[in-house]
Amino acid sequence: MTTLKLACIDADAPPLFSLLDDDGQRTGFEPAAAELVAARMGRTIEWVVMGWDEMLPAVRDRRVDAVWCGQGIIPERQKIVDFTRPYAVFDETVLVRKGDPARTPADMVGYRVAAIEGSANMALARTFDGAVIVPFKGDTVYEDMLAAVADSSVDAMVDDDVVLVPLGADPRYDLAFTVATRNPWGIGVAKDNPNLREEFNAALGDVIADGSLREVWTTWMPGLTFPMDHRAKAALGMLA
Repeated sequence: MTTLKLACIDADAPPLFSLLDDDGQRTGFEPAAAELVAARMGRTIEWVVMGWDEMLPAVRDRRVDAVWCGQGIIPERQKIVDFTRPYAVFDETVLVRKGDPARTPADMVGYRVAAIEGSANMALARTFDGAVIVPFKGDTVYEDMLAAVADSSVDAMVDDDVVLVPLGADPRYDLAFTVATRNPWGIGVAKDNPNLREEFNAALGDVIADGSLREVWTTWMPGLTFPMDHRAKAALGMLA
């Protein structure tokens, strides 16, 4: 059985993914969805850990087969790799320190707002009039941003709702607001590897059609509505 080398970061960001265990395995929605799709392709998975900003170049240069790791389908990334049809759709949330009164984009004036460099989250942060954008990058970017909010190095951070909403119960943070950006996520494949992209697309089509991807979604994210029904697919038709 052929192995797929998939790029990912090593971060604890439930319910999306966990840190790798001693056997090189991960848990969470993303690895479970990847395993489901890979099985339909008759493949196994080897997770290849690297920094966030290394993943797309690694795919482009064929050092790995694809990136399956929180990749919103945005123009900056599409310049480097091609994406499959979406396997998930998420909104974006702003996180602040406990007790901070900010609750709307208008409250971000003068705030130092952290976001991953070159991400959809940063694109949203740049729409906040008067905010001071603080780009983050590196191997531990998610943990670094959370720590920066907690220790007042920044005033807020932007990330996907799926990872930030659970932190509303953390005594260090408050959820300021969520923006319904409906960002589609896809699997990034080298532009000169269209056969693999189509193989992924065929398997994704199968697991969406038979309901098995929905089962994985509701197992890990029961509080979020599965987005790949007929209405969501129609809205995302240009990306499918």
